[in-house]
Amino acid sequence: MKHLIIIASLLVSVVANAQTNYEKGMQKAFGLWENNNWTEAEQLFERIAAAEPNEWLPSYYVAQMNSLKTWEEKDANKVKAQLDKAQEYLNTAMSISKDNPELIVLQAHVLTNWVAFDGMTYGMKYSAKITELYNTASKLAPNNPRVVFSKAEWNMGSARYFGQDTKPYCKDVEKAIELFVNFKPETAFSPNWGKDRAEHVLKSCEE
Repeated sequence: MKHLIIIASLLVSVVANAQTNYEKGMQKAFGLWENNNWTEAEQLFERIAAAEPNEWLPSYYVAQMNSLKTWEEKDANKVKAQLDKAQEYLNTAMSISKDNPELIVLQAHVLTNWVAFDGMTYGMKYSAKITELYNTASKLAPNNPRVVFSKAEWNMGSARYFGQDTKPYCKDVEKAIELFVNFKPETAFSPNWGKDRAEHVLKSCEE
């Protein structure tokens, strides 16, 4: 029994040591993000992206963080700097991973940031492109919950803007929530967000 315990301990040690620098870095970056240390997390994702030129996920998360930060930002210069940075890292990720629905959704989000910030300037410029991106993502991954939900939320926002009924898109939000239940990300670091937001939007459908 003692020998078995020693062997088991050695196996655990080997598994821990087998974790790559990439995996350790990504775990640390997510930990920083979860603890609301956005700047440190973003900087670490940037360093990982530079060190791992064949991995698209670090660049994805740099882009996503800058997109998310923009929703609360009112300063035009900061918005531009953040969205330009998001686009730069998104372009890098897309050069690594072609026809990736997760990246296409994020591209739609970045363009939506521009529209939300200044609809008069960017609404006409980007609205058709955003719809096109969601249609492309839907063809590539019709059962990806982020694709289904993000497309539905965009359609609801568009309907609201034009004074139309948003209810027809509630069924798509419901479908997305069902898909979230059984969705399995490809890796421990792959995108797995959206369920909470979808549930929040669905509540507004029921009001």
